[in-house]
Amino acid sequence: MTSLPSQTTSSKFHVLTSTKFDFEHFVTRAALGQGPRHTIWQLKERLNAQVHQPDFEDDSLVNGFDKVLSKLIGRPHQWALARQVLAQTNSDDVVYCCGEDAGLPLALLALFKKNRPRLVVNVMCPERWRPKLLLKWFQLHRSIDAFTVNTTLKVQTLRDMLNLGEDGVTCLAEQTDKQFFYPEPGTIEKHRPLIASAGLEQRDYITLANATHQLDLDVKVCAVSPNATSKTRCRIPEQPPQNMEMRYFDWVDLRDLYRSADIAVVSLINNTYAAGLTVLMEAMACRRPVIITKTVGLATEMAEKGLVWGVQPDSPEELKAAIVHVLGHPEEASARAEAAYQHYLENHTSEQHVEQVSRLLQRVANSTTSDQPMVIRARPV
Repeated sequence: MTSLPSQTTSSKFHVLTSTKFDFEHFVTRAALGQGPRHTIWQLKERLNAQVHQPDFEDDSLVNGFDKVLSKLIGRPHQWALARQVLAQTNSDDVVYCCGEDAGLPLALLALFKKNRPRLVVNVMCPERWRPKLLLKWFQLHRSIDAFTVNTTLKVQTLRDMLNLGEDGVTCLAEQTDKQFFYPEPGTIEKHRPLIASAGLEQRDYITLANATHQLDLDVKVCAVSPNATSKTRCRIPEQPPQNMEMRYFDWVDLRDLYRSADIAVVSLINNTYAAGLTVLMEAMACRRPVIITKTVGLATEMAEKGLVWGVQPDSPEELKAAIVHVLGHPEEASARAEAAYQHYLENHTSEQHVEQVSRLLQRVANSTTSDQPMVIRARPV
């Protein structure tokens, strides 16, 4: 297990990650203008926090009990790290857990500690049976002081599941780094319109291919995702059409792809996971017109606000019509892209995201200790 030391030997704020990041690489790359900053590192610096992250290649601290408990949720290394963090913290500490696979092991173990730290747990999938079992039936939320999620649907799911008050969970704003993603002319040489897309989580590139293969344009897809796993759902055509290119783009090339594109399209499988929102933010930050599949949450909300064009899932005809409309109305496309860009600057930068999390953690730190989840007013996104 690895912990990144704070500037002091004892830190009031702690961040527990679900996986291991090379933060030095992120910092160096961002300083060279070759990639975005990482919000966990920004949060660490904002709060002088200590970061704890699992090392899945180090088995030295994993015991048999960790392996048994990992049948409930998470991986043995996350349980071992939870024990380590719990031993280092007390009621004067606040631990922000970036995912339920890291946070729920810590919350379960904290039930048995009298002088437990205060916990804030980000829940990505509250509707899945494992977190639901632990939170509802094991009453695990008794050792959690606040919850965060990333969609209003998940807010309601947690409220209903745990009988929380109206303000019992915080909806965090989606974000991207405005120091890396910002508008500039693209450099990709084009002889006809260019459609940009990116990501693998819950993507539907079959629908995108069917919508565009007969159009006089090019489609370039960055077919990679930092969040993709072997279980990631993604519909990819067995043989992409001649006008579709799918390959890896590094961060600089991805930014140039957005900037060069006439439209950014986020084509999604119907899901409640809030997939595609990172690409949405990146394209908005580069001031490009966006067409996105209307799934529950922010994608539909952005479409209803008239900031992006929304289409129904698995509808190549509707997607094709939207692409033709946007390309045929450049003034409308430019105006909507500008409105989306301004909305991004006002609500969705990484600085605003980090500030929102920081305020939440500071409020938890200043609250009186309770065995019940703390009531935090949600900020709408």
